[in-house]
Amino acid sequence: QVQLVESGGGLVQAGGSLRLSCAASGSIFSIKVMGWYRQAPGKQRELVAAIGSGGSTNYADSVKGRFTISRDNAKNTVYLTMNSLKPEDTAVYYCNAHTMSGLGLYDYWGQGTQVTVSS
Repeated sequence: QVQLVESGGGLVQAGGSLRLSCAASGSIFSIKVMGWYRQAPGKQRELVAAIGSGGSTNYADSVKGRFTISRDNAKNTVYLTMNSLKPEDTAVYYCNAHTMSGLGLYDYWGQGTQVTVSS
């Protein structure tokens, strides 16, 4: 199993910045991709950014150029640096670990952290 603990959410004005952290523990060797998803009220959960074990990254079009996903392998931590925040970025942000083991594929989720951007 993999445990994910998120931190770093909060309230920020439009144009401001936040950095989210996600610390992984447990069977981290099985993690292939880590990512950040978000879910706004009344909307479906959507992928924000992802980073593979080799360092390749993927971003939603809506955050390209503003958000950066990175990882510190020594700390087993993934970060999401969010700049030029907009009110439409307001959502609960969830850390995700996509794993592969002898038992197959499985997704683990963090508890979520609220990001609120005021206009």
